[in-house]
Amino acid sequence: MSLNPKITDWHGKRAWLVGASTGIGRATAVALHMAGAKVIVSARSASPLQELTAQYPGLQTLQLDATDEAGVKAAANKLVAEGGLDLMMYCAGIYQPLRAQELKSSIMAQHMQVNYIGAAYVTEAVLPAMLRAKRGHLSYVSSVAGFRGLPKSLAYGPTKAAMINMAEALYIDLHDEGLGVSVINPGFVETPLTSQNTFRMPALIKPEQAAREIISGWEAGKFEMHFPKRFTAWLKLMRSAPHGLYFKMTRQFTGL
Repeated sequence: MSLNPKITDWHGKRAWLVGASTGIGRATAVALHMAGAKVIVSARSASPLQELTAQYPGLQTLQLDATDEAGVKAAANKLVAEGGLDLMMYCAGIYQPLRAQELKSSIMAQHMQVNYIGAAYVTEAVLPAMLRAKRGHLSYVSSVAGFRGLPKSLAYGPTKAAMINMAEALYIDLHDEGLGVSVINPGFVETPLTSQNTFRMPALIKPEQAAREIISGWEAGKFEMHFPKRFTAWLKLMRSAPHGLYFKMTRQFTGL
């Protein structure tokens, strides 16, 4: 079932990917560029952006810290003035394994600032122009870690749960305005973030496969993209499991 306007032709579409110098974001940016989109990639670090433009001429980069509210507004205004935006994908994120025994509110606040508040800054900055144009798509990279509480995810998981909830609320408000909203809930993808994990990651996939799933979802008008389904489908089922069963199975699965 299509819940969003389908994007059937990427030629000439302007897409801004925030926090996309590595991992899923980078792979998606490259795939969109190869499909004919006008892609702008933002990230904090300059060197990965320079590598992107050197490797893919025509792909535009814009150095930006997503937690800098004023900087985000200035960047969005620049891109809107240059021709507007058909797609904004927020994939900036940090992940530091954290359990209750080492709880630090400062780490939790840092995750919230990058993973969620940054998304709010970017959304606020691009939304007015999309509403005026009656077109555009907002997409957010969340995680299956946002479905329910998981070990070592005390700082990361709540930010992803917030992002899923925000995307759902945005969809309700913006669907009748002609805008698309989607949320992306990957399982384990081979990225710099997941390289910190010391446990076995089932159904681990490459960023390029994740990018194909995401773009296929946009083209089909999906609200949620989750993958790989052989792993994420079980986690979606577990969202409705009674707490006792969920806690028991989580301990058995993770060994924690």
